[in-house]
Amino acid sequence: MINEMTVEIPKTGLAGLLAHWRGDLLSGFLVFLIALPLCLGISMASGFPPSAGIITAIIGGLVVSRCSGSFITINGPAAGLIVVVLDAVQSLGDGDAMAGYRYTLAAIVVASVIQILMGVFKAGRLSSFFPASVVHGMLAAIGIIIMAKQIHVVLGVTPEKGSLFSTIGQIPNSFMNLNPEIAIIGGMGLTILIIWSQLKNKFLKMIPAPLIVVLVGIGFGAFFDLNHEHLYLFLPDAHFLARHEETVGPRFLVAISDNFASSFHFPDFSKIATSEFWEAVIAIALVGSLESLLSAMAVDKLDPYQRHSNLNKDLTAVGVGNLVAGSIGGLPMIAEIVRSSANVNNGAKTSWANFFHGAFLLLFVVFFPRLIHSIPLAALASLLVFTGFRLASPREFANVMGIGKEQLFIFVVTIISVIATDLLIGVAIGIVVKLCIHVLHGAKLNNLFKIHFTQELQSDGSLLIKIQGAALFSNFLVLKEMLGEIEKGKTLIFDESEVTLIDHTVMEFFHEFQHDYESQGGYCEFIGLERHEAFSTHPLAARRLKIIEAN
Repeated sequence: MINEMTVEIPKTGLAGLLAHWRGDLLSGFLVFLIALPLCLGISMASGFPPSAGIITAIIGGLVVSRCSGSFITINGPAAGLIVVVLDAVQSLGDGDAMAGYRYTLAAIVVASVIQILMGVFKAGRLSSFFPASVVHGMLAAIGIIIMAKQIHVVLGVTPEKGSLFSTIGQIPNSFMNLNPEIAIIGGMGLTILIIWSQLKNKFLKMIPAPLIVVLVGIGFGAFFDLNHEHLYLFLPDAHFLARHEETVGPRFLVAISDNFASSFHFPDFSKIATSEFWEAVIAIALVGSLESLLSAMAVDKLDPYQRHSNLNKDLTAVGVGNLVAGSIGGLPMIAEIVRSSANVNNGAKTSWANFFHGAFLLLFVVFFPRLIHSIPLAALASLLVFTGFRLASPREFANVMGIGKEQLFIFVVTIISVIATDLLIGVAIGIVVKLCIHVLHGAKLNNLFKIHFTQELQSDGSLLIKIQGAALFSNFLVLKEMLGEIEKGKTLIFDESEVTLIDHTVMEFFHEFQHDYESQGGYCEFIGLERHEAFSTHPLAARRLKIIEAN
């Protein structure tokens, strides 16, 4: 841990640029190498033109970095929004991809205005209302959906149109009828990503795995001559093995214009009066805002200087970025966790690293568009399949199970609900199930959205905070705000002896609050928890007052 008394916190603004430009420039360049393939892949998986993701990342770097409330986050398109945007394109376009794209741009613009207003009116705090198990369930469901859709691209097969369950059901068929050359490129990409994730050599780890996947993909694409339409190079005489004469060619490469200015498209607001339009607006605003806030908080934990983002200002800045991006053809953006983590590991000090990453992207698409065109789609799809797997890996299920069986139940219910319906309905179902479980565990209905606590200044100068009734994700926002206003350096005593039920989200908050408050010179003490029984052996598991003592 860095001691704030002996280590100088990096300056911001122009002073930060002058003091740290070398390190931030290098980090910005390394993040650019990661961002380029991810932006292309996310954009195409979302039903947008490839250039849309790059437009967003450029704006996230050049514009948002100058007005954000964070220090080392990287703003750009993210895999978590693929499902939302693709659903909007398909529902609004009615089979017309370009029309759906332009209608979705309009939805992004309206959603960005909502995000700006949320930031202005300090709605960043609402991220606390979403329980951890529901959020993780939503992300895992997104991961499953991404894998289900992108595995076909990795194999070089186009599945028949249908529901998500139909797309999943066609995966075995795609394996049986894979396109050999394309599948080799996609398979190599996945193999590289898996190997790189297991490497321990710090020098090799400095080379971005997505960059290697793209370079290998370009090499194989040239070897297989994907720039020209032709029959398979493999088994050319074994036509009896194929369903029909299979060909490969430019359609398996990224399609991007040599003139970047032609990549700009403008929103079409003609469907603004429809329910589908507003469903897309709410989904983009809600999911985008929630993911951005959660990512910003996660990146703060990685910051070696222990700086804390102004979440409301950051949300406003993301809204401004989305307003610009949606107006000229870009995807919605968030504070992106993978690129931000790389930014921290690369030694970035200030938000200028985000600015430089955007500048490098702009220079690349202006001067090297033909190189982008040589990237196979299967290589980009392998990046997304790997990203989806990390969101929904068995480790995620194990981690949730470790917290408690009820958390796993809510997690799985949210996943199934999102896959069977959509993101908004799935998340709502997860929250309702969580509230029902709290009621079954003894929470009173009038306590679900209202917390009861008192503050009392002790003779020794410490502050006693006594909580009564249930302390839940749905009611502790007022307590959280009060704690945020307490003077630093004091001694806080939390008396939880009369808390009937405390859920995992609140336990996690208290744990993080104690760590942050004590790192700034204060002290926190929790009393009364020994009177409670935990729902699992996890230290942050939900717990309730023991029945014997409750009587």
